[in-house]
Amino acid sequence: MRYVSMTSHNIGMNLATEQYLMNDKDFGNEPLVLFYYEEPCIIVGRNQNTAEEINQDYVKKHNIRVTRRLSGGGAVYQDLGNLCFSFVVPSDSEEFGDFKSFTKPIVDVLHKIGATTAEVSGRNDILVDGKKFSGNAMYSKNGKTFSHGTLMLNVDLSVVADALHVAKDKIASKGIKSVRSRVTNLRPYLAKEYQNIDVPTFRDDLIKGLFNVDSLDEIKDKQYVVTPEDQKKIDKIYEQYYNNWDWVYGKNPEFTLKRRKHFDMGTIDARLDVKDGVIKNIKFFGDFFGPQDVTKLADQLKGIKYDHDEIEKTLEKAGTQQYITGIPTTQIADLLA
Repeated sequence: MRYVSMTSHNIGMNLATEQYLMNDKDFGNEPLVLFYYEEPCIIVGRNQNTAEEINQDYVKKHNIRVTRRLSGGGAVYQDLGNLCFSFVVPSDSEEFGDFKSFTKPIVDVLHKIGATTAEVSGRNDILVDGKKFSGNAMYSKNGKTFSHGTLMLNVDLSVVADALHVAKDKIASKGIKSVRSRVTNLRPYLAKEYQNIDVPTFRDDLIKGLFNVDSLDEIKDKQYVVTPEDQKKIDKIYEQYYNNWDWVYGKNPEFTLKRRKHFDMGTIDARLDVKDGVIKNIKFFGDFFGPQDVTKLADQLKGIKYDHDEIEKTLEKAGTQQYITGIPTTQIADLLA
C-alpha cells in the first residue's frame, strides 16, 4: 500500500488530486490511501440538487466553499477539525457498495487508540456509541474504485444544522429528531492521551496504525508526493470540475411532476417533464449510490409513455442496479408512476 498526505486545505483541489491519482496515475495493483483536511466547505453528492441541499444565505455569509464530488451519497459539512481518508483499489478487489471492507482498517486503528465502540452501521456510516462521526461514499471508473470518508475529530457541530438542509423524511427514517442529535465528534471517545490531539497528528497516527509502524520514517518509501507535473494536470481537473459553477450547481430542468421517497439504501428524488402522456425529460436527484452515471438511465426513459408498466419494462431492460444500487426496480417504477 502507498499513502498520500495532501497539503492543500481547499476541498476542490483535494478532490481534483484524488480524481487525478485514481484515473491518471498507475500504481499497479498496489492500494493507495489518501488523507486530506480543509477549510469550511460543503460537498454534495454527485446526484444531488445543490440548491436544495444547502442554506445558501448562511453559506454565503460564512464564506463556506461549496463543491460537488464524483461519488454518490449525501451532502456533508467539513472544516479543519475533520479528516478525510480515501482508499483507491482495483475495482475487482471489492464489491461496489461494500463500505465495511473499506472502512474496517480505519475502524481497527480507532479501536487501538481508544474508540472501542466505533462500528460500521447502516449502508455507509461509522458510529461511536450510536452517533455518527463518519460518512462514506464510493465511485468506480476504468477498473478502479475509490471509497472516501470523513472522520469528524473536532468539527464545529453548531454549523452543520444551519448550513445544510436535511430532508424531514431522511431524519424520520432514522428515528431521530434532529441533525444535532445524530452526529458527534470522535475526540471525546479516544483514549486519555489523545483527548487534545490535532488533525495532522491524528492523520499521522492513523497512517502509522494502518502500516503497523512506530514512525513515518519507517515507511518513507511508501509515501507518494505530488510532483509539479502532476499539479499542472490536477489544476486542469480543478477548473473543469470543482471550481466550475455548472458542475457544482448545474441547470435544473423544468418539470411537471416530482416524485420523492426515502428508501433504506438512499433517497430518490425524480423530476419529470410529461407532455401528452409521454416523458419528455427526467432527472434523478438523491443520495443513492451506483457505479454507472444515472443520467444514462434517465436517457432510456425519455420518449416512453408515462405508464407504470412501460416504465417498469424500460427500467428492467436498463438494469437499474448499476445506476441505483440496492433499491429494487419494482420500487423505482412504483415511485415514478
